[in-house]
Amino acid sequence: MEMQQIRYFLAVCDQGSITHAAQLTYVSQPSLTQAIKKLEDEMGGALFTRTRSGCELTPLGRMVEANLRKIYRDLQATKAEAIRFTRLNTVPLRIGLMTTIGAQRLSPCLAWYQQEYPNIELELIVDSEAELLKQLGSGLLDLVISAPAHIPATPYQSTLLYEERYVVAFSPSHRFNQVQKVDLKAIQSEPYLDRLNCELREDLKCICQNEEINLYAAYRSNSEEWILQMVKAGIGVALMPEYTLPKQATDISYRYLSEPEISRQVYAIHTHQTAAKPELQALLVNLSGT
Repeated sequence: MEMQQIRYFLAVCDQGSITHAAQLTYVSQPSLTQAIKKLEDEMGGALFTRTRSGCELTPLGRMVEANLRKIYRDLQATKAEAIRFTRLNTVPLRIGLMTTIGAQRLSPCLAWYQQEYPNIELELIVDSEAELLKQLGSGLLDLVISAPAHIPATPYQSTLLYEERYVVAFSPSHRFNQVQKVDLKAIQSEPYLDRLNCELREDLKCICQNEEINLYAAYRSNSEEWILQMVKAGIGVALMPEYTLPKQATDISYRYLSEPEISRQVYAIHTHQTAAKPELQALLVNLSGT
């Protein structure tokens, strides 16, 4: 049994699809399928049932999944220890960032952390919250920074990092630049840039319905960068977390949203196993103290 076979097996478990698992692990579908077949030969039976919608675990697959996850986590821990020794105590940490988490608040903290802990190598992975939690559960990530609508249940643990308010972002020439705050009703007369990855998007819809506010979405995008570029170009206005905006930007203006004020809480999400790492404990203390 090889480590790659276990890694591919867990990827298929989490993704429910050979195609998506191959994309996640950066391997061709035939190679992944062959590795799974070899693992099935060693286990003595089929681990997955192929369906039109993807793959489902067989009874044998469900039986071995927990043990294979433990084996993979232990192997990852052993690998990290080996890297620590061979690279003069250099320790890799893989951090997942939800797509809407901005760099303004966290990047100074990470810069300070690397100065204080030069033996730590940080790798930042940006993806959706659901995908990042799958990778965290599989041992592919050490930490996820997210703004969850609901705090993840066991086996995940969550540490509150900070709270940030939502702002109305617009170009410097916009009329909103002449006021101190912008309420939600004022936005309905403007071309609205809809952020498809916004975790409060459904809550905002409910607020608008209750207040009889109609936000006309002139443009929609799942990319924060594209929304920012359209704001700069004066195409419309957007509701964004305050730390998503570039610090001291001269080509984007903003005002805090009022009536109602909206905010979100950003958490560091980890597991009991990853939290036990001393290098991760130091990072959590530093992040939560910003």
